[in-house]
Amino acid sequence: MTHHPPSHARVLTASFVGTTIEFYDFYVYATAAALVFGELFFPVGSPGTQQLAAFATLAVAFFARPVGSIVFGHFGDRIGRKSTLVASLLTMGVSTTLVAFLPTYASAGWIAPVALCVLRFGQGFGLGGEWGGAALLAVEHAPPGWRARYGSAPQLGAPAGFILANGLFLLLGVWLSPAEFRDWGWRVPFAISALLVALGLWIRLKLTETPEFAASLTESPPPSVPLFELFRHHGGVTLAGIVGAIACFAAYYVGTAFLLGYGTKTLGFTMQQFLLMQLGAILFMAVGIYGAAWLADRRWDERRVLAGGCVATILVGFTIAPLMNGSAAGAFAFLSLTLFAMGFVYGPLGAWLPGLFPPRVRYTGASIAFNVAGVIGGGLTPLVAQGLAMEHGLAAVGLYLSGAAALSLVALLTLRPRPARTALDQTL
Repeated sequence: MTHHPPSHARVLTASFVGTTIEFYDFYVYATAAALVFGELFFPVGSPGTQQLAAFATLAVAFFARPVGSIVFGHFGDRIGRKSTLVASLLTMGVSTTLVAFLPTYASAGWIAPVALCVLRFGQGFGLGGEWGGAALLAVEHAPPGWRARYGSAPQLGAPAGFILANGLFLLLGVWLSPAEFRDWGWRVPFAISALLVALGLWIRLKLTETPEFAASLTESPPPSVPLFELFRHHGGVTLAGIVGAIACFAAYYVGTAFLLGYGTKTLGFTMQQFLLMQLGAILFMAVGIYGAAWLADRRWDERRVLAGGCVATILVGFTIAPLMNGSAAGAFAFLSLTLFAMGFVYGPLGAWLPGLFPPRVRYTGASIAFNVAGVIGGGLTPLVAQGLAMEHGLAAVGLYLSGAAALSLVALLTLRPRPARTALDQTL
């Protein structure tokens, strides 16, 4: 029987839909942590203290993501992209669905937060293998001149997943009373994850291996331990990739998880009001993602576009205090500016990070760089931002955001542009 490779439309759909589902799962948790997890899963205390505890569980997944990137990267570079992507999606989906059935602190005591942290670890572990594989699936099928735009397919899954997750929370807030939402409504988005994962699996099981991975296997066998080869030959590039990706995580988690909690608990917005503003602002992020990818393909390159996005993010950090002053117009303006700038420090990553590594260690390298950057730039950001806001006000949060973007800018400027890699590149 003649084997027909999947169409580019199917490849891009699989990349986009898979990351949409994965980020939906991740954002459902972040939204619930900002809204209700503090009071449901931790002992009675001040709202600020409970919020800190909830954001601490948010960080658990970020520390699990590098572990997942090592494990899934190992198999992705040895046995292939397709099987690894299926396994990462299943891991993430099962962990998310089980959150819907957890007992609260009032009924189970310390078991409740421990179980919550275990499942949050599972979410992060699965996502650690998801992004790198989805990005490789897209860029390793890209025709010449389209790498950044193909690489933006998994990036666009981030705003799509956010819209699905927060849109559902918004509808639940309209349909349910605050008491009903607190008692059981928050569980619905987690349960729905099971249906979305089934859809993602159906799409991904129809894929074949990418041409570049198949070509690399014809040249030489895969590395026995991709992680060792990565650190031995590509350690400096990996470090640069990590630091270069920090800005996107800091911008996102300041503009979403932290400000959702701050806006509803400190500034006095209702959940529905702030979620609606975030849903409008996330559209600016989607425009920024594709606009940055287009510029990277047609005008400059990924590195230069990312550097420009870092400069914009540094400037945005200084606007948080004057704009987040309690008015809806100011809050929407800041959210839109932040997420638009975030699109420029996030959109080109789908092509830039995989392009730093040869195919034989590309899954491991891109995944580790992306997910370690997530730990540094995003894992503790809601927690740190909450503490800074409580002690020093929003201006300090803005400086934190600007500082994170400055770190990424330095890494991007010091890393020399690398020549384009072909499918058969195997070593430096």
